[in-house]
Amino acid sequence: RTGFYGDNKISTNVDNDELEIANFKLTNYPNPFSNTTTISFSLNTENTKNAKIEIYNIKGQKVKTFSNLQTSQSAIWNANKFASGIYFYRLIADDKIINTKKCLLIK
Repeated sequence: RTGFYGDNKISTNVDNDELEIANFKLTNYPNPFSNTTTISFSLNTENTKNAKIEIYNIKGQKVKTFSNLQTSQSAIWNANKFASGIYFYRLIADDKIINTKKCLLIK
């Protein structure tokens, strides 16, 4: 008799780097915001050398980058020159996308 997955074997090998990067926090406050928002993050890993936050508009165009960040830091995004709408901010560490979240700019 075969199990739920048939005859396929399930691998339980996990890359340790992926496990370390899975332990993160990424938030922004306030959200929604009118002029500025603080994007905060922390990575629970000692091996991360280069972290950055990229902000994209609803069309997927990159509109702002905060680079050379440490593993636990915040960045204040002054969005006075940007139109109201939905934006996405992405945490990237060592050229790996960690997570993407949504924020709302209301003027």
